[in-house]
Amino acid sequence: MSIYLTAILKSKKEKIKELKTILDDMVLNTRKESACEKYELQQCLDDETVFIFHEIWKNQEGLNAHNQQPYIKNFAEKVPDLLEKPAEIYLAKLV
Repeated sequence: MSIYLTAILKSKKEKIKELKTILDDMVLNTRKESACEKYELQQCLDDETVFIFHEIWKNQEGLNAHNQQPYIKNFAEKVPDLLEKPAEIYLAKLV
């Protein structure tokens, strides 16, 4: 069963460029993962500090493996300095 994930990130205003650079790198690397069906990054038009990921994973094992990748761990280490508040993560399934 595929897993659908939406993540909403709110950058600190002075960290937008730094965060976007890291997120772009995550997109490039994540799309190479075999369990990744979709990994799309969007930036809000009315609030440039808000980034939204739309993801589809083949299974939980693939998502778990994704979360262990060096580029994801690197992002996780930098999150406190980059984000205004903790990321909002929503896991879903098709109904």
